[in-house]
Amino acid sequence: MKSTHLSNMPLWLAIVLTLAIVILVRESAVVICQWAGIEKAANIVGLVAMFCILMAWRLLKGLPSWLTQASNTLLVDSGFAFLPVSAGAGLLLFALGDELWGVMITMIISVLIPLWGLAILSNRWLNNNVGTSPTSIEKHK
Repeated sequence: MKSTHLSNMPLWLAIVLTLAIVILVRESAVVICQWAGIEKAANIVGLVAMFCILMAWRLLKGLPSWLTQASNTLLVDSGFAFLPVSAGAGLLLFALGDELWGVMITMIISVLIPLWGLAILSNRWLNNNVGTSPTSIEKHK
């Protein structure tokens, strides 16, 4: 895997280019899904296509720093997008009565286990890329 290459692109231009890439991939997925007759799958097709494109780009060329910086800037406050949905779901949970604890335990387990696994994978992946794996640290001592 190649490392990210640096660029002196201004942040506003990086954000515009990142949004243009996202819009292009999403709208292409809509057109392809309409052509295939599965319009409702356009969002997931776009998501999978974007993942594949970014993984291929990362493995072949290395992601540019402007893309990483713009993505970080755009995703900082993305948690607020889920706040109304979470609040509404939280209010509806109390209408479950006796099933509340079963649903809560299921939700907690189904969120925590994937997050735990993702954290472990991300830690290994980032440590291998940066060169801070335990073997490389011992070599430098």
